[in-house]
Amino acid sequence: MKGNSKVIQILNDRLAEELTAISQYMVHSEMCANWGFHKLHEAIEKQAIDEMKHAEMLIGRILFLEGSPTVSKLHKIKIGKTVEQIVSVDEDAELDAVKAYNDSIAACGAAGDMGSADMLRKILQDEERHVDWGETQRELIEQMGIQNYLATQA
Repeated sequence: MKGNSKVIQILNDRLAEELTAISQYMVHSEMCANWGFHKLHEAIEKQAIDEMKHAEMLIGRILFLEGSPTVSKLHKIKIGKTVEQIVSVDEDAELDAVKAYNDSIAACGAAGDMGSADMLRKILQDEERHVDWGETQRELIEQMGIQNYLATQA
């Protein structure tokens, strides 16, 4: 099915963000594993896997619309140097994703592509859960202190 070129570009823009998130989260996950924070490693790795599934959905939709998925484009990857920085930059990325997905859903709806809008809504729900997880981690760090928080992640 021939898709709207604007919608295909929007899907490719979201794909670039997902591919960037995968790389960022995998590095952060492995950093946490290396530091011995296994619970944090598993949680961040799960988010990276969620982002891989999002990328797969986006690629599938772009191909369905007879577009070409752009998998060689990444945005700037932000690597935290501490657990606090990791939680912060990952949450910021998720907040940006929520805004981008909301804007993309509206644009797909305006273009009359409700199939793409529906797919993006499903991804948006995952991104909102990722934001909630990040907010929870920041709140735990604030309430417990970083040392106590890290002790729970080992």
